[in-house]
Amino acid sequence: MATSNPAFSQTPAFQNSSAMNSTVSAEQLQELYASPSATAADTDRMTVEDTIKKTGISFGILVVGALIGWVVPGLWIAGMVVGLVLAFVNIFHNRKKLPSAGLTLAYAGAQGIFIGGISRFYEEIASGVVVQAVLGTVVVVGVTLALFASGKIRASAKATKIWLIAMIGYVVFSLINLVLIWTGANSDPWGLSGSVKIFGIPLGLIIGVLVVIMCAYSLVLDFDMIQQGVKNRAPRAVGWAGAFGIMLTVIWLYLELLRIFAIARN
Repeated sequence: MATSNPAFSQTPAFQNSSAMNSTVSAEQLQELYASPSATAADTDRMTVEDTIKKTGISFGILVVGALIGWVVPGLWIAGMVVGLVLAFVNIFHNRKKLPSAGLTLAYAGAQGIFIGGISRFYEEIASGVVVQAVLGTVVVVGVTLALFASGKIRASAKATKIWLIAMIGYVVFSLINLVLIWTGANSDPWGLSGSVKIFGIPLGLIIGVLVVIMCAYSLVLDFDMIQQGVKNRAPRAVGWAGAFGIMLTVIWLYLELLRIFAIARN
């Protein structure tokens, strides 16, 4: 770089730059330009590609856990308890500290065991529901991701507020339904979801459709979090929070679809 301004040409920075330019050959410059871009490991910053890799690893461990839970009877109960505890641990840990790969993968393994055992249970009472639930989960996740990537759906403050209200209502209904089933106040295996019908349609199917929509929007929130993290150059470790959020939502979606198809069979 040349300059006619003596104020710049006499500065040490300019002289050092000139000296460096004179010693760097054309071949060396070409090698610098041809070298690969810095990766997430090099910059220690969150990227979409790195988050996808972390998510893939998490789901790989979840699948292995599911195979174990399917083969070993009764182990899914322990997986359910451990997975529930680790879910809360991850949530509170991620709010105060950088997300932990160990905690995320431990959650994936425990939930995998639970998913495998509960899937086998559902398959025994309604053959074929596991395949239906898996295909349904893939379709919902794929469509939601495509719509988000195309910009057709986005997270908004108003939609998130509605989602939170619906979530609270769903949790309250689920707790009441469990109490009715456990106490024997409702003899239907599905509780209110199966015994209450609206225009001949079990309440569980109607609520189930609404919950699937809630799951889809929860995925939008997960994708938005990852997008904002990359945009704000968050630390690379935050990618584990993105993987945990997607995994949590997909598991919820899968379990809800299992229940919907099982109720429909009955």
